[in-house]
Amino acid sequence: MSTEQEPKTRSTPGEHRSGSIDRELAERLGDLARALQTEEDLQGTLQAMVHAALELIPGVAGASISVAQHRRTVESHAASGEMPRRVDELQQETGEGPCLDAAYEERVVRVPDFQHEDRWPRFAPAALEAGATSMLAFQLYTDGDVLGALNLYGAEVDAFTQESEEIGMLVAAHAAVAFAETLRVSHLHEALATRDLIGQAKGVLMERFKITSQQAFVILTTVSSQTNTKLRDVAEQLAATGTLTGEDAERSTAPRRSR
Repeated sequence: MSTEQEPKTRSTPGEHRSGSIDRELAERLGDLARALQTEEDLQGTLQAMVHAALELIPGVAGASISVAQHRRTVESHAASGEMPRRVDELQQETGEGPCLDAAYEERVVRVPDFQHEDRWPRFAPAALEAGATSMLAFQLYTDGDVLGALNLYGAEVDAFTQESEEIGMLVAAHAAVAFAETLRVSHLHEALATRDLIGQAKGVLMERFKITSQQAFVILTTVSSQTNTKLRDVAEQLAATGTLTGEDAERSTAPRRSR
């Protein structure tokens, strides 16, 4: 009896046996992790996620990333085409859909056939009309009321198999780590930029009225509260134009002089 083993060959991710992870896929997932680490901004990270999903997950014809906030807004990012972008918009318009369920309630949501889908009575018919036939959605990230989902679209009914879901979960796991880290860095940069703006605005007030840093900050927070404007926006306007708008703002710029 021959002891030779038939060599393993594989040209695409779809040639996997369900539940098996071969060396090539492991290497490609490693490449994905390294590629995500090199991205310097959120948009670049999201585009890399979508590209990897299209390349690695069997049955994917289109993909996008949805970022949902407070269950009220759904923003589409890095969509691979017009159809994924439009379907994300429909989830925003109807307030329901697979990405919202994946982001807020379940880790994975599969839609075999939109024509026979009754979980989302308003969204499903509209998605079908927009060109969606089947779909997979994976939860990526949760941070309070800010959540993300990876949305995958098939070109035909029942486009996604168990293998698609298994590989999709691996891709989503890698992407989720990068997504969370990128958001953390983005928030840090935003916080630093806001601090700089507030510092500039305080400097304008201190020079103009010969007041202390603390008094200048009180003016900014008072204007923010009275005009229902974010403190960052108040500071940005003052730093850029040297003025504050509104009657409440004008009254607030008559501070007590420091003694």
